Amino acid sequence: MTELDAARLAAVISPLRRTLLAAARAAEQLPEIPDAQIEVIRALPAGTVTTSGELARQLGLSRSTVSNLLTTMEAAGLIDRRPGSGDRRQVEIRTTARAHDLFTRFDLASSALVSAAAATLSDTDRAALAAALPALEQLRAALHDLRTPEDTE
Repeated sequence: MTELDAARLAAVISPLRRTLLAAARAAEQLPEIPDAQIEVIRALPAGTVTTSGELARQLGLSRSTVSNLLTTMEAAGLIDRRPGSGDRRQVEIRTTARAHDLFTRFDLASSALVSAAAATLSDTDRAALAAALPALEQLRAALHDLRTPEDTE
């Protein structure tokens, strides 16, 4: 059985994500949207509505962090806040058409860049990446489940 080099994997993931974000932004001439805001948009597909508390739980962020993100995103035209339809004391959050346009462009650029980069790899390395996808998805879920309650306070 192959031993996992957890430190090496962790050291690759973050820079890989930052490199992909920067390359996709440059390719599509996208504005600087922080990764946390991209995750908010990803968590709110077109047509969905949520509250800041639900969003904080879903993303594993504190309510104050989400509140600050939403304030910035609202000023940038990426989200709308409206009184709740069932309870006017609650505020419903939805992403805007602008946010979905930017996100779609970002995702298309990211996919194209990964595809182009993968094409430069050997067949063996491409097969290894393809085989690793389910395990990486499970790793992401396991890391999500390992968060402590303080992570979402």
